[in-house]
Amino acid sequence: MQIAHITGAGHRSEAITLEPRAPWTWLPGIKWPFLRRAIPSAERAALTSPWPTVWIAAGRRSAPFTAAIRNWSGGKTLAIQILDPKADPSAFDLLVVPEHDKLSGDNVITTIGSPSHFSEDAIEETGQMFADLADERGQSAIVILGGDSKSHKFTKDDAARLESQLETLAQSGWRLRITTSRRTPIAVAASMRAMADRVGAQFWASAADGPNPYLGWLLYSSAAIVTEDSANMLCDAAWHGLPVHIARLSGGAPKFDRLHTSLIDRGCARWFEGSLARWDYTPLREAGRVADLIIERLLERHPQPKIAAIETGKTAAPDWL
Repeated sequence: MQIAHITGAGHRSEAITLEPRAPWTWLPGIKWPFLRRAIPSAERAALTSPWPTVWIAAGRRSAPFTAAIRNWSGGKTLAIQILDPKADPSAFDLLVVPEHDKLSGDNVITTIGSPSHFSEDAIEETGQMFADLADERGQSAIVILGGDSKSHKFTKDDAARLESQLETLAQSGWRLRITTSRRTPIAVAASMRAMADRVGAQFWASAADGPNPYLGWLLYSSAAIVTEDSANMLCDAAWHGLPVHIARLSGGAPKFDRLHTSLIDRGCARWFEGSLARWDYTPLREAGRVADLIIERLLERHPQPKIAAIETGKTAAPDWL
C-alpha cells in the first residue's frame, strides 16, 4: 500500500529474504551477536539505510532482524513481527500472534488462528483456470490432509478411519477433492490415492499430478474436511467461509485445543464425525483486519495533513502535494 503523505524512502519493491546460518541459528532469543554476519554477504545490503517506514517479518528466525531494524532506524521504523518470537514483546512495536498462543500486551494483536489471505488476482486467475468445477460446487468437499508434527501423528488407524468415512461420503454422492501436505506420511498418501481411484475422487499430492488445484478446490467446494494438526490449513478453509469439519488425528496439544475451540465458538468449524453439514458464517479474514490495525498505528505516527479550505468552485490540493 502507498499512503500519499508518507514518503517511504526505504521501500523495497520485492520481499526481502534473509537466510541466517549456524552458529546463530543454534542460539535462542533475539540477541544474536554480530547480527549482520548471521546472513550471507549478498543479503546484507538489504539491511542498510534508508530504513523502511514499516517492517513486517514472519517466523522466529527473522525476529532478531526486526528488533535490530527498530533500533538501527532510531525507532522510526514501525517494526512488526508475525508469530510469537519467544522474546520480550517490548523489543517490537507490534506483535501479531494467534490467540491460542496466549500472549498478551498493549502492542500485541491476536488473531483467531493464522492470518490466511488470498489475493483478488490469485482468486480471479485460479477461478478461470478451474472454471469447469463451478457446476460441481453443490455437493463437493475439499479434503486437506496434514501429517506428523510435534503435537500430532497421522497413524494407520487414523488413516483407516478417515478413509472409511470418506469412502462412505463418496458413495452417498459427495464429490471429494483430496490433497496432502509435505507432512503427510507416504503410506497414508498412497492409501488415500488408491481410495480416491476406487471411488472416483480427485487426488493431488505434487506437480506430478498436474497444476496445483488447492485454491481452485477451495473456491469451488461447498464444504471442507481438514485434519486438526494445521492452523494454516484450517484457517485457509475458514477464509473462504467453507463449513470446516475438523478430522481428528492422534496426539494433541493445549494450544491446538484452544485453536479448535476458537474456530468452533466462532461458527467456522465442527468436529468431523463421518457426515457433512452446511452452515453459513462470516468468513475468517484476519489478515485484512490486522492490516487495518497496522495502518491505524502507522497513521498515529504520520498524521494526515489537513486539506486547505476549499473555495467555492475550486478544488484545493492536499498539503503534501
